Amino acid sequence: MTESTTLVLTNLYHWEATSPHTVYMTQPVGGGELKDYTWAQTADQVRRMAAHLRSLNLPPKSNIGLISKNCAHWIMADLAIWMAGHVSVPLYPTLMGEHVRQILEHSESKLLFVGKLDNWDMVRAGIPETLPQIALPISPPLSAPKWEQIVAETPPMTENPEREPGELASIMYTSGSTGTPKGVMMSFEAMALPGHEIRGLYGITPNDRMLSYLPLAHTFERMVVETVSLIAGMHIYFAESLDTFLEDLKRAHPTIFVSVPRLWVKFQLGVFEKMPQEKLSRLLSIPLLSRIVRRKVLQGLGLHDVRLAVSGAAPIPPEVIDWYRRLGLELSEGYGMSENFSYSHGTRPGESRVGYVGTPQPGVQARISAHGEIEVKSPADMLGYFKAPELTRATFTDDGFVKTGDMGEIDAQGRLRITGRLKELFKTSKGKYVAPAPIENKLLNHPFVEQACVCGEGQPKPYALIMLSEEAMRRAKENGGQAALQRALEQHLQAVNAALDPHEQLAFIAVVRDQWLTENGFLTPTMKIRRSVVEQTYTPFEEGWYKQGRPVIWQ
Repeated sequence: MTESTTLVLTNLYHWEATSPHTVYMTQPVGGGELKDYTWAQTADQVRRMAAHLRSLNLPPKSNIGLISKNCAHWIMADLAIWMAGHVSVPLYPTLMGEHVRQILEHSESKLLFVGKLDNWDMVRAGIPETLPQIALPISPPLSAPKWEQIVAETPPMTENPEREPGELASIMYTSGSTGTPKGVMMSFEAMALPGHEIRGLYGITPNDRMLSYLPLAHTFERMVVETVSLIAGMHIYFAESLDTFLEDLKRAHPTIFVSVPRLWVKFQLGVFEKMPQEKLSRLLSIPLLSRIVRRKVLQGLGLHDVRLAVSGAAPIPPEVIDWYRRLGLELSEGYGMSENFSYSHGTRPGESRVGYVGTPQPGVQARISAHGEIEVKSPADMLGYFKAPELTRATFTDDGFVKTGDMGEIDAQGRLRITGRLKELFKTSKGKYVAPAPIENKLLNHPFVEQACVCGEGQPKPYALIMLSEEAMRRAKENGGQAALQRALEQHLQAVNAALDPHEQLAFIAVVRDQWLTENGFLTPTMKIRRSVVEQTYTPFEEGWYKQGRPVIWQ
């Protein structure tokens, strides 16, 4: 391993010196206006903020919090923290106040950068009154020193400080889908190496473009956006809001696009709203028209220039992958964990197998334990969990593999398939084990299902909770729509059960009235279901639902 693959700030200094006038980041600032930041402008602001942080005389290697939606100054603040000799602690911008306080106190953060937020009142309730803050541009109103004023009044740092490869760079708290968030400690080496490998594997260059909108507090977005962009020099665009997302995407016309399964499905449903699925399929089957239709559909989504499309964070229905491939987009899957900076498995172009997340990345070893658990050893493995040595020891095997908690299998070509979560397995009253994730994946392959959660521990058969999609709710309001929706869900249940083993077949579908959102705690910031919250909310209704004996129950 060469020194250059273990450092992060060196890359900023490189682009600052060799491409000072090249635009690195494009930031929406409201009202349709944009602000470009060149490499020289980025480095100048980082240097000035780093000098300010040094002037505060914080203890060496202090932990500094950062909470904001994705924006150019998120990356600048992160770099300034490192340049000043400290450790960054990113927080998800959708966290509720109690979780904000929990992380800030557990991490012993000495300062907090506050940026673009939609839920400031909720976040503010969790910030200790004595904790100093710095307001990033586009932050909510708060009485704290402003980034703009600080960089205007502070001379830039002139030296090029670096950090040791094995030094602690960041504490990244997990999204908490299985309980209390854990502070994953990542070194500079572990954060930099994946960027170098990904750049080489996929041929990423300064000509590539990417839209950043998944939380930068998550390891995967941080790796493919922040780390890879610093190493490869690619252009990063930021999304302004959910309402402007499609316009943001079309403006960026990215060459690399990474998303979660539900957004890929939403894109698909949006296409079907404009052109029925049957009609589109017919047009795609006509040789003279198919190329024109594919191009038009991808242009409408802003994906016409995408050469690398990836889905991650959760399983995606194989039928959705096949549909995008018919459009000419080789949508592939990847796999990783917070504990290895999302550097574990990926699909190489031309080597994909639907339902599999690819082969181990360079330097990664993977195996399946005797009880079916995926174990991975990665050069990007964490240093451990912050202030949790016993939990750290329990996470690693004696020979240094991370126990992922996921179940899987490996094919003859070394490609990995995820079959479920060990902790999510439950036993029915008949003594049969059920893995909910594969069943949920089948349920989600329908335009009327937005979210799904399979439950039924201790019951004769499992059942599914589903949250309806916007399309389903719209149709339900039409004349006769409720009855039609009922029939469609019954047919979907029959189709899903036909593909399952007898002990996995669902007794019924329960349609919930609640919206499962990050804001109310049902979803993690990366849109994974918090199973414990769902089960606590709906388990009291189980007995009544089973007694009804109907295929679809409206809660």
